[in-house]
Amino acid sequence: MESVPSLERASPARSLRPTELGLVSLGWAIVFTGMVSLIWATKRELLGPALWPLLVLVGGYLSAYLFLVWRRWEGDEYLLPLVNILCGLGLIQVTRLSPSLVEKQAVWLALAFLLLLLTLAAPWPNLALKRYKYTAALLGLGLVGISLVFGTDPNGSGARLWISYGGINFQLSEVMKVLLVVFLAAYLDDKRELLSMGSYRLWRFNLPPLPYLGPLLAMWGLSVVVLVAQRDLGAVMLLFGVFLAMLYMASSRLLYVWAGVGLFLAAAYAGYQVFSVVQRRIDIWLNPWADPQNTSFQLVQSLVAIASGGVLGTGLGHGYPNLIPAAWTDFPFAALTEELGIMGGLAILCLYALFTFRGYVISLRAPTSFEQLLGAGLTTTLGLQALIIIGGNIRLIPLTGITLPFISYGGSSLLTNFVLVGLLLRIAGRRERTSGFES
Repeated sequence: MESVPSLERASPARSLRPTELGLVSLGWAIVFTGMVSLIWATKRELLGPALWPLLVLVGGYLSAYLFLVWRRWEGDEYLLPLVNILCGLGLIQVTRLSPSLVEKQAVWLALAFLLLLLTLAAPWPNLALKRYKYTAALLGLGLVGISLVFGTDPNGSGARLWISYGGINFQLSEVMKVLLVVFLAAYLDDKRELLSMGSYRLWRFNLPPLPYLGPLLAMWGLSVVVLVAQRDLGAVMLLFGVFLAMLYMASSRLLYVWAGVGLFLAAAYAGYQVFSVVQRRIDIWLNPWADPQNTSFQLVQSLVAIASGGVLGTGLGHGYPNLIPAAWTDFPFAALTEELGIMGGLAILCLYALFTFRGYVISLRAPTSFEQLLGAGLTTTLGLQALIIIGGNIRLIPLTGITLPFISYGGSSLLTNFVLVGLLLRIAGRRERTSGFES
């Protein structure tokens, strides 16, 4: 029986988490230097909007840090510093591009840190999530179904993805991605031996028993159908990638990956033929210069911004990233790369790569197979989401309507990703005192 993540008593020196404190101090220095540079470049016009959101960032982290020290938490000391600097860069880019939204983003950030503390302090054990896998899946589908029926389209994109109340918009599909990872981790953990061995033979391939693979495919397929009905193509791509990755991690069979890639290409072709929005995005990706003043305007401005920044960038406040429409949500990477340069863009990529690396390290060290799959699935979700939106900004892949984790403006993404970080920290916090796998 698993106990709640409360670690054994650590030495006073280790309980103070010196590595984390040093790294987060370095991150604060970088973020504060960037914000001061921005204020100086704009002749102090952004002094008011810029400063107090940084205090929210510092206060939120210190609250989480003091909680971890109080609980003598010996888990990972790298995740929170990485999240801290990414959120700081997010505050910089929102302040630069849309100062009127900084106050809202700071409020969302404060709520996100509160949600992180609640996730860490939750009294139930991690394995309790496994016992409610179908509840998590149905709840996720139900939330997206609610937005399908009652959703609004505040951006005029044609996709009714948001629930609006009192002037606040929330995207329920962000919550669904975490709930479906919980379901996939629990189901794959229960059936991993059957999925890895196979009991049917087709040509040269051993196939798993369909009665066990059927519920998994049905739940995933239903999720995709609902998201396609909403035209939430970014979430479809993200969910498909996470599904294939977790299926491979559970079974170690490349057959599933290649079959999934084939299905994805077939679905992409069908979507191109059926949905005008898919056709338009692929056409823009293949040739953005065909209509640079209309349908391709966002992507063309993104490419021009990155090119004009050069290697070292124009400097914060000295570029023209505001020429990219809605850059604070759809093109934050391009906006930051123009003023920080390609070197700054590579640094942002390294931050996400380090987060992904630490997430997989936590997963490999997890004490149970369910926690291993859960941690790997959550890490893949965030890493793949960053890859998809950055790939769209630089025209590596077609652009999709998802946010860049911790950097893009938006409350639903920020809250969900902080819950994701909290779950990873809970998994990391158990490895010091548990060995072997639990049933």
